[in-house]
Amino acid sequence: MQPAIAAETVVEAPQAKRIAKEGSGLKTAIFAGGCFWGVEGVLSHVKGVKSAVSGYHGGTERQADYKLVSSGVTDHAEAVKVVYDPKVIRYDQLLRIFFSVVTDPTQLNRQGPDTGAHYRNALVPLSAEQNAVAKAYLGQLKAAKLWDKPIVTKIERAQAFYDAETYHQDFMLKNPRHGYIVSWDAPKVRALKAMYPGVYSAKFQPN
Repeated sequence: MQPAIAAETVVEAPQAKRIAKEGSGLKTAIFAGGCFWGVEGVLSHVKGVKSAVSGYHGGTERQADYKLVSSGVTDHAEAVKVVYDPKVIRYDQLLRIFFSVVTDPTQLNRQGPDTGAHYRNALVPLSAEQNAVAKAYLGQLKAAKLWDKPIVTKIERAQAFYDAETYHQDFMLKNPRHGYIVSWDAPKVRALKAMYPGVYSAKFQPN
């Protein structure tokens, strides 16, 4: 991760018109939105999220290594696998949070100070319902024209997910004074609290 120069601008994304109907029981989804520290950090402060694991989506198991992935020579995306209770937080609500405070959907193969295809922002639905909701919400966002530039976020077919190295897990919780966290990711958590207090949890949900 490169040193952050400024916190990302937040956008109040609209409520989804297509509400997720996932039934009962814990569900899993994958989000790629740049450096996984921040994606994991924000989603770990959402009520109903049971775990948020940093890792690498796509590519091969042999190359699922931070040094290789961050060099840009693999096909992986830094991503976060989220397990959540849809009775507390629905998939469409997670999408709204993701686009409001986590990622800038107009940045292609980068996110803020981090550049490369491994920092792309993408949605990885793991069910037909999630896929339908994700498609509908992306269409809704494009029609809303909240950003000055076109939305480039893609829906990617689910592939293998490889957990990142241990030191990347719960990184914000373990390293609250790290320069990158202070400059880039802590503001996102503050934005979550300010914009969506009803779903914000002061407690970081560790893996």
